[in-house]
Amino acid sequence: MELFKGRPENTEGRLPREIRTYDFLDKLGIEYLRTDHERADNMEACNEIDAVLNVVICKNLFLCNRQKTDFYLLMMPGDKKFKTKELSSQIGSARLSFADSEDMLKYLDIEPGAVSIMGLMNDKEHKVHLLIDEDVLKGGDLGCHPCVCTSSLKLKAADVIDKYLPATGHEYMTVHLVGED
Repeated sequence: MELFKGRPENTEGRLPREIRTYDFLDKLGIEYLRTDHERADNMEACNEIDAVLNVVICKNLFLCNRQKTDFYLLMMPGDKKFKTKELSSQIGSARLSFADSEDMLKYLDIEPGAVSIMGLMNDKEHKVHLLIDEDVLKGGDLGCHPCVCTSSLKLKAADVIDKYLPATGHEYMTVHLVGED
């Protein structure tokens, strides 16, 4: 894997959702580093990518309540275990579960394995609530996918919070996840 600054020079064979991500970040003047790789849809593959980017790629979970009226994107460190009860009590939503791939595609224009904060640019109706574990915010940089699981980005956390999220019209809620048994 190689590390590149910014978008790929040749976009042939890349999905429109990935190109839209680069267009959006470039329009906002957000600098990013990028690496291309094989499909990364598990934390082990992400650990290898982390080493190239020198950043921890977050675990991103797309969740919903039982009625499918509230959707959540949770960003948390990859080494923490997710416990629905722990999160449910903090956000006042009982019966959280993983949302299905159809809703992921509908609201974020992302498929399983590529869930990322970058998908919020596609949520024009603001149906998805962003939840960020406090430990993610402690780092200076964030690692994420550009809406596909075959590339990864390194961005400044401050750019994501101060530039990217306001441009998407999304706010976030900080949560405290212990993730221990």
